[in-house]
Amino acid sequence: MPVDRDKALANPPRKGEGSYGKDDVILYHLGLGAGNPPTDANELQYTYEKNLKVLPTFAVVANTGGGSFMGMDGLDFDRRMMLHGEQEIVLHKPLPPEAKLSSEMRVKELYDKGNAALLIMETKAADENGEPLFTSLISLFLRGEGGFGGPNAPKAGNVAPERAPDGTIEVPTLPQQALIYRLCGDKNPLHADPEFAKMAGFDKPIIHGLCSYGLVCKAIVDHVLDGDVSKVAGYAARFAGVAFPGETYLVSYWKEGDQILVAANAKDRDGAKIISNAAITLRR
Repeated sequence: MPVDRDKALANPPRKGEGSYGKDDVILYHLGLGAGNPPTDANELQYTYEKNLKVLPTFAVVANTGGGSFMGMDGLDFDRRMMLHGEQEIVLHKPLPPEAKLSSEMRVKELYDKGNAALLIMETKAADENGEPLFTSLISLFLRGEGGFGGPNAPKAGNVAPERAPDGTIEVPTLPQQALIYRLCGDKNPLHADPEFAKMAGFDKPIIHGLCSYGLVCKAIVDHVLDGDVSKVAGYAARFAGVAFPGETYLVSYWKEGDQILVAANAKDRDGAKIISNAAITLRR
């Protein structure tokens, strides 16, 4: 059966409880390539429990205990036709190195794009004191599920200005980048198995989109925000293309008021798009 917007929006929130520790944070940072060089003071703050800081994008892998939206009413579709199109996080306060979490996940919206549906899932997480910690918004393209008469999706925002970027950061990745990052929870064989990747149309396994998402955020934090993770109040990005382990990212940025607009391209593939329509919102 096709998706049903009314039923999807009527689903009650799915509640959960979870937690994470310092080892989870360090593993996530290593999955983004942190720790190079290993004796660098800033890199050690990502990879050593002493004075450990937490990248805001850790929110996308933090164990909130919320489970999956699978089985929700109105969301009967072929999971093989689902693509993670965009990701946004809102940080209500900086993430601590360890936390106990409670969460609520709900269907925020279901848009009709004609040839596809656009599902927006929202997860709100609070700390053990009940104080809001972060909100995660995942945009999923459900190919072949459009035409149900729902509202049109809003136009993409965070468009980079036409002027030259204020700076471009070169970020190399490791040949084993995806093999490390998959230990954060996404075990899709597309990121590890060469034969599976070929069946999916790729010459070799690709990097996780959320790995690129975090890698780009780390580049901005390190090179534009002086390594201060607490300055990030929010981060939204569109997954515009794939990246391969061992490639070098070109992360361009434009300072626009309380936002830093960002784009990432593959240096090794004539500037092929990886991340677009991205913006980091600064904490006031």
